[in-house]
Amino acid sequence: MVIENNILRYYLRNVYFITGTAYAGKSTAAKTLAERYNMILCGENYHSEVSDIIAVPESQPDICYINNLTDWNDFVQRTPEEYERWMYSTAREAAGFEVAELISLSKERKVIVDTNIPLDILREISCYERVAVMLSPQSMSVERFFDREDPDKRFLLDVINSCDDPQAVMENYRRGLALINSREHYEEYANSGFYTLVRDNCQEDTREQVCTELAKHFGLTEI
Repeated sequence: MVIENNILRYYLRNVYFITGTAYAGKSTAAKTLAERYNMILCGENYHSEVSDIIAVPESQPDICYINNLTDWNDFVQRTPEEYERWMYSTAREAAGFEVAELISLSKERKVIVDTNIPLDILREISCYERVAVMLSPQSMSVERFFDREDPDKRFLLDVINSCDDPQAVMENYRRGLALINSREHYEEYANSGFYTLVRDNCQEDTREQVCTELAKHFGLTEI
């Protein structure tokens, strides 16, 4: 069964997407806008409650990889190239779960989502006024990846530190992060045709300015 894009765009008309690179402020912006404009918040990996249960290897092999993982040391010690491939493939496999969940949630209320849905799919199912891209320099994405008190990142850091050679594993893992946030991928976002905000200074608190700009782009009004 194929659902045509014009149908999906109609049913996703109340959904606002924020995508982009790591450490660009996506999660903070989505949370702030949700609170300010009475929107439903879908944070990172919100779809996993369903996808973790019903994903099957024939259709979602990379989602199933993480669900069937028995030794997390294997996860953090993969080659950088495999980590990059897996990350973007998982995002594509998860897109169907995201779309289905968002259609369900957005029937009568606006939804804002921190998403990894690939850009080509976003172009098909949404529009310029409903998508924002947030970017940060590669150095920020890689070097400050573990700075935040995020449970998932804390867990990965503990796994890395439990390996026989934590320093070597960390260097390998950061090379994977560098590929995921490479100049090539950065340019894909920057040249996507969507509204874009660039975070080039992490010393200054720009959260209020960013949220104001995003709200204006999305055409949001306070309740």
